[in-house]
Amino acid sequence: MSERDDADSTRGGRGGEMSFWKHLAELRGVVVRILVVLLGLMIALFCCMRWIFEHVITAPCSEDFATYRLLGFISGDGDWLPDLGNAGFHVDLISINLTSQFMTHMSASMWLAFIIGFPIVIYQLWTFIRPGLYERERRGARRAFLWGNIMFYSGCAVGYFIVFPLALRFLSQYSLSDNIANTVTLDSYMDTFYLLTLAMGVLFELPLLAWMLGRIGVLRRGFFSRSRRYAIVVILIISAIITPTSDLFTLMIVFLPVYALWEASALLVPKSRDDGAPTPAAGTDGGQADDSRDGGGMAQM
Repeated sequence: MSERDDADSTRGGRGGEMSFWKHLAELRGVVVRILVVLLGLMIALFCCMRWIFEHVITAPCSEDFATYRLLGFISGDGDWLPDLGNAGFHVDLISINLTSQFMTHMSASMWLAFIIGFPIVIYQLWTFIRPGLYERERRGARRAFLWGNIMFYSGCAVGYFIVFPLALRFLSQYSLSDNIANTVTLDSYMDTFYLLTLAMGVLFELPLLAWMLGRIGVLRRGFFSRSRRYAIVVILIISAIITPTSDLFTLMIVFLPVYALWEASALLVPKSRDDGAPTPAAGTDGGQADDSRDGGGMAQM
């Protein structure tokens, strides 16, 4: 029995070949279960959001944050190294709109519910598409599900513990003029928090994306070898945008993990036949053909 027959038999165990309306009804059940999970997480997070805000979201605003304590020995001039050794760092947030705090309460509950429930959402979608896949496709999808979640949460952790605190420390103390006082609004803080944390989570999915494109034949390892120099420049630009600081240390903190992800992506992509093909040497047929062409050209001259 072939893999497709196994998939058909699995689908047949649920009542034979399913019609469009049966597929639609099953998809509706999956969507309902996803919404119930997300709604339950959102309600739970909404109830304890005050503690989450004080101990998690706004924790980088205080000098006793874990990253500041760990890197407190670094005390630079801001050109090559950030100044993390000075005491008394604190960021006070203000709310200038009447609905800012309530809307932030709602949006933070929604985003955190989606992040925490992301594996459950993907698993529910997986149960819907699994019967129509080959067995080898199921194994590949299971690996992608596992490593996709690990890399996403690892990227979010890097964004929360490294990228966002260093960017916050620099931007909150940056001064264009002594006549301008830095006052950070709640909306501005949350926008930067979401952007840097989720951006790192998405960037850490690069190896998984490269592996998937390599599996379907769109991407080959030779692409990484040919475009490595351009990739370094692009990654440096992206790192500079993510961490708008002036010191090299903070830039390298972001650049090195992202570049490591680029190299890891190259290892996960299969080689093509042309990647390892040696170039024709002198004395071979290609070399003799070049010699003959050169000789013909010299004769014409």
